[in-house]
Amino acid sequence: MKIGVVLGTRPEIIKMAPIVDEIIKRGIDLTFIHTGQHYDKEMSDNFFRDLEIPVPDYNINVGSGYHGKQTALMMRGIEEILMDEKPDIVLVQGDTNAVLAGALVASKLHIAVGHVEAGLRSFDMTMPEEVNRRICDVTSTMYFIPTEQSAINLLADGYSRKNLFITGNTVVDACFRHLEIAKKRGFEEESLADLDIDNMDNILTLTMHRAENVDIKSRVTNIINALNELTDMNIIFPIHPRTKKTLQDFGLFDELNNLNHVHIIKPIGYLDFLQLISKSTLILTDSGGLQEEAITLDIPVLTLRYNTERPETVAVGGNILVGSDKEVILKNANRILNDKEFADKMKNAKNPYGQGDAAIKTVDAIQDFYDNGLLDIKAPEDIMYSFERKMDLVNEDISVKDFEEKNNSLIHMVYDGQKMRFPVDDLKLKGMFVIFDEY
Repeated sequence: MKIGVVLGTRPEIIKMAPIVDEIIKRGIDLTFIHTGQHYDKEMSDNFFRDLEIPVPDYNINVGSGYHGKQTALMMRGIEEILMDEKPDIVLVQGDTNAVLAGALVASKLHIAVGHVEAGLRSFDMTMPEEVNRRICDVTSTMYFIPTEQSAINLLADGYSRKNLFITGNTVVDACFRHLEIAKKRGFEEESLADLDIDNMDNILTLTMHRAENVDIKSRVTNIINALNELTDMNIIFPIHPRTKKTLQDFGLFDELNNLNHVHIIKPIGYLDFLQLISKSTLILTDSGGLQEEAITLDIPVLTLRYNTERPETVAVGGNILVGSDKEVILKNANRILNDKEFADKMKNAKNPYGQGDAAIKTVDAIQDFYDNGLLDIKAPEDIMYSFERKMDLVNEDISVKDFEEKNNSLIHMVYDGQKMRFPVDDLKLKGMFVIFDEY
C-alpha cells in the first residue's frame, strides 16, 4: 500500500505529523507532498525536522496569491506527482486551498481521498475554509472525523456511515507529541526568554488575525479597550504582520503597545508557542485550531468570534464565544482569573477530541479498507438499483447492524428523543426514530 499526503500550511503539518509518523512506523510507502502555500522560514525544511518528521518528497512552491491562481498551480503540480506515484489513497487535512487542490486532483484521477478532520461546519459560506471543506467532502472516500457532532453533520449531508470514522482529532496527538519535543528544547525565542515566561503569573496569550476582527475598526477597538482594562493579566501578543499594519493604519498600535501589561512580540515558532500556551492562565483568540489546542492542554479559551466550527469545545464548557464585545470579554476574563471554581470547571472540561490515538485509528481504518479492496475506485458494473428512503420508530430490541441486515437497509440518522446519535453497529435502537434507505 502507498499513502499520499498533501499539505501546505503550518497547521496542516502540525496536525498531520502524528499520521505521517504512524505511516512510517508501520513501514507503509509514503508520498509526501508540500504545496509550498506558505514559504517563510517557519515553513522551511527545518520545521519538519523540528517536528521529527521527514522533509516532504516534493515541494511545489506555489507561494501566496489569489485563491483561483494558487489552487490552479497546486492542482497542476499535484496532478503530475500523483500520475507518477500512483498512491492508493491521498490524505488531506482540514480546509485549506491545499485540501481543495489535493482532493479535486486525486478524485479526478480515481484515487481515493481521505479527509482528515472531516465534518466541521461553520455554516458560513463567506468563509473560504467552509467552501474548501465542503467540496473536499464531496470528493472523499474516507472521512476521519474528530467528534460525533461532526459525524452527524456528514450524515445530514447524505454521506454513508460506512465511510465515516470517528477517530478523535490529531490535534490531541500533536499537542502531546510536540509539547514533549518543545520541553526538551526549551524556549528558543529571545523575546520569550527576556520576558521570563517561566516565572510570570496570570499569562493571557492573545492571537488575532481574522479579517472580520482586525479589518473592522469598531470591532478591533472594542477588543483593545477590553485589553486595556485587563491590568491583572500579563498579555502576550505574538502579532501577525497584517494585524500590526491594520492597527497602525487605524492609529491603535501605539496605544496598545504602550500598555505596561501588554507585551507585543513578533510571531514565534510553533514549539515556542506551544510552550507559551501551556503556561497560560487564559487564551484569547480568533483562531480555529487554537480552540482545540487550548482544551487539549486544559487552558480556558475565550474566542473572539460569533460562530465556530468547533462547537463541541463550547458545549463541554472549555470555550466561550465572546465576539468583539468588550463587556463580555471583560466579564469572562475576570471571572476566569478571580473565580477558582469557574476556572477549574473550564480547565477540567472533557476533551471532545479524544485521548491522543487519532493517528492510530486513522491508519487502522485505511489498512482495513485497503485489505478489503474498498480503496479501489472503478466505474459501476451493475445496473443501478432503486431504494426508498424511510423514517420509522423502532419498537423491537435490535442493534443498528441487525436492523440493517434484517431490512436490507442502510441507516443514515438516529434520533433518541433528545439528540441525534451516530449509528454505530452495536447501538440499540429500541424507542428511537431512524432514517434509512431500504433496498
